[in-house]
Parts: sequence; structure tokens; C-alpha cells
Amino acid sequence: MTPESRYRQLLAAVRRLVPCDAVALLRLLPEERAEVLQPVAVDGLSEEALGRRFPAAAHPRLARLLASGVGLRFSADMGLPDPYDGLLANQQTLEAVHDCMGAPLRHEGRVWGLLTLDALDPRAFDAVGPAQLAAAVQMLEAGIAAEETIVQLAQRARQEALARDRRPGGTPRELLGRSAAMNRLRQEIDTVAASDLTVLILGETGVGKELVAERIHARSSRRERPLVQINCAALPETLADSELFGHKRGAFTGAVADRIGKFELADGGTLLLDEVGELPPAVQAKLLRVLQSGDVQRPGSDRVQRVDVRVLAATNRDLRQEVARGRFRADLYHRLSVYPLQVPPLRERGRDVLVLAGGFLEENQHRLGARNLRLSPAASRALLGHDWPGNVRELEHLISRAALRALASAGKGGRWVAIEPEHLGLGESPVPAESTAPAESAESGATAGPGRAWVAEAQASPGPDRPLAPARFDGLGLREATERFQREWIVAAIRRHGGSMAAAAREAGMDRSNFLRLARRLGVPDA
Repeated sequence: MTPESRYRQLLAAVRRLVPCDAVALLRLLPEERAEVLQPVAVDGLSEEALGRRFPAAAHPRLARLLASGVGLRFSADMGLPDPYDGLLANQQTLEAVHDCMGAPLRHEGRVWGLLTLDALDPRAFDAVGPAQLAAAVQMLEAGIAAEETIVQLAQRARQEALARDRRPGGTPRELLGRSAAMNRLRQEIDTVAASDLTVLILGETGVGKELVAERIHARSSRRERPLVQINCAALPETLADSELFGHKRGAFTGAVADRIGKFELADGGTLLLDEVGELPPAVQAKLLRVLQSGDVQRPGSDRVQRVDVRVLAATNRDLRQEVARGRFRADLYHRLSVYPLQVPPLRERGRDVLVLAGGFLEENQHRLGARNLRLSPAASRALLGHDWPGNVRELEHLISRAALRALASAGKGGRWVAIEPEHLGLGESPVPAESTAPAESAESGATAGPGRAWVAEAQASPGPDRPLAPARFDGLGLREATERFQREWIVAAIRRHGGSMAAAAREAGMDRSNFLRLARRLGVPDA
């Protein structure tokens, strides 16, 4: 049940207590310099009223109610216009509202908003005494207090959900590392965090873009409000409106209940658009409109709601190139990249790899019940010598595997367990056995284990079903060479698996939908 639904139930109870044609609950908007009231629930008024804002200066009746302290009833012959004239739901004529009363509502000692009651009969409230109005006010104030508690609990739950991946000591993960690149990144984060600027977080897959977003939010003035994340790569175009903006019940087939979108969930806080470069063009246009106006309209509803959301976006794509190729809107790119942050890849962070490995070992020794997990000098040298194409995520998974292997071979009895190079398995790749190369290399006679199949194929004469041989990188930039290699690798994988995209995706270690999207972007035939 949404807050609006809960408030409507309270208003229905108010109408039973004080019979009238319409009742409304208006909230005093805290962010406005002038006093502005916005309906959060109505009963007896048309839905149009929910999309309106009422500046107190333009509506003298509402201004007088705010200043009244305990509420008041306006005389039927008062010449002041009523803000709800023409907005009653079942009003058949242009007849004006003739009887009006209301009272301010308080929460935690401050004016929260107003209760207003209206009737077409000028004598409707003759029998309503101060006690009845006070009872209605008390009932609504109790409901407001309960709703604010629900909101606070929901925000706390969302924050706790974002911190599920915690260290055993209970502290969230931090951006570890002492390299010059990481020091610069932390300085940039702390510079922009205090502002409300939109930040575009750039970096390769696995570098820790989510942690950057969490640090920005934690150091911002919005840190007590929610940080909401949405994975744009997993956002079907048909459900994008519902995920981002919510929907009203009955808006489309299957919409059996009202739903709050991510923008409303993040109201007052921060919204992280992860993998924003994967958004389909139609969704890009809808997102741009919200970023420009700050107004959200749920599908199926006439109500427009203003949200106060700081947007962070993250991507591993070069959005400038995507704009040049017509795959990403230039206006959306400029809206998102007000303050770009480049997260360095692990290969550019020097000895940070050992700091990170130590943190992952600490997590694993608690998780596995090991006494102490330590890197041997040889293992440390092996980690420093690796180029880490999968960055920090690759390191995390590698350390988890190495901890299991080392513990299995050494047991739990010693004072510590040493991680050796053979436990790291840096030459391995988690691909199915049927995709590996033959046991012996024709040229070298070396054994080809998992993950070395592409090496053997690259040494063979190049063909349409073989990956890119190193000599064919000549004359290409890094991105072009990478995309060419990916394209030919994907073609070869699909052929190895008899055209099965699912099997090729498993060999690549990717989700099938992301694998298919990558293949299409690279122009792989029949992808």
C-alpha cells in the first residue's frame, strides 16, 4: 500500500466523522521559500487536484488556516475564493463551494500541512463543533507520525541493503589503496560530494564504480537519505517507465497495484544509474525529460510529482564515442557529465593490488573459519605482475578461489595458511572443458590448460572462426583492437558451440542478455 492509499483511508474516516463533500490533506513543502501546499491525498476531489500546488500567498483561505493555530470555519458569505471551486469530483455544475473549514496539522512540533473540509451546502458544518474537528486533527496527526516512521524505516532498510556486502567487522567496503591515482580520485570525490552536481563515473568493468558512488553519497548533504541504484543494462525497454517512474494500478496489463519508481524512492537522496551507456534510445529520451524538469509522472496517472534527486551515472563505455556513433544522445551525455570522474584500472595502481588482496583475504578467513591467510612472497610477486583485465572484481574472485585451495591443501591446524602462486591459478579461466585447446601445443609441446585455448588458436593461421592474432593489431588503437578481438572471439565461440548463444555466453563468463547485447553492438552476424 502506498502512502497516498494510507492517507486516503484516513480521509475516508474523517468524512465519516465530519460529513462533507470533499476532504483534502495538504503538505507544506519544506523546500519552498514561500509557503506552498501540495495535496498528498484527497477524497471527494478530482484527481486533477493532486497535480496542483497551492501557494498560500495566492490562496488567502489556506493562508488563514495555516495561521489559525487550531483551525476555523469560514462564513458562507465570505468573499474569499475557495481553492477547490470546480474541483469536486461529483460536481455537476459550476456551483461554488459554500461551506469550508480546516485546521493546521503538526508533526514533531512543526506545522506539517493542512486538513481542509468542503461542502456545497452552506449549512453543512453547522452541527460540527470544535471537539469533532479536534478529533479529526488528532487522527490525522497520528497517521502522519506513523507514515513518517514508515518512511524512515524504509530508508534505513534501503541503506542496509546497500551495505549487505560488508566486512566481518561490520564496516562497509572502502576505496582502498595508497597509489597516486587513488589519492587523486579520493580528492576529486571529496571535492564534488558536497555539491549537488551530477557526476558521471567512468571506468572499466570491475574497477569499483559503485564504491565511488557510495563514497560520494556518504560525503554529501544527502547522506541521511536513500541511495537508490538501478542497473540500466538489465532494464527492459518495455518496463523502463515502471522501473524508473512507477505506475498506477491498471496502467497496463499486469499492473495490479500502484508501484513507486526509483526516482520517487530516491526523493531527497541520490539515484545511481549504473551501466547508463546500455540504455535504449527511447528510454534515454524519457530520462532526459525528467532530468531537465525534475518532474515525474507515473504511467496511468495525471499527477505530476516533483522530485529532488541527485543523479550519479556510471558506465564502462566511452560515451563520447557512443554519441559520435549515434548510440547515445548528446544532450543526455552533457546532462550527465557535469562532473566526470575517471576510476583508474587496477593495472595502473601499482602496489594497491596487495592492499586490496589483504582486505579480501581478511574477509575470506572469517568466512572460511581459517586462522590466518597470508600471501607468500612469490604469490605477491605474481599478483604484481598480472595485468588484471577484470580489475578489482577479478582480484576478489581470484583471492576467494585461492583461499579455498590453500585451506584445502594446508588444513586449519597451523598458525597461518600461505597463499602460493599455484593457489592463485593466474593462467586459468573459468570456461567449460569442451572449449579448451588440445592437450599438447603443436609448436611448443606445452600443456594447454583452461583459458589457454585462445592462445593456441591465435598461433594458428587467422580465419573467420579464430581470435585475433597479435600481428593483426598493427595500426589499430587500443579500443579498435579490443573491439576487433572481442568480435572475432565471440564469432569463434558461437561456432565452437554450434550456434548456441547461451553456451558461448557461459564460456565468456557473462550473463546471456549482456553477452547478446555486446555481440550486437560489435556487429556480430545473426546476434
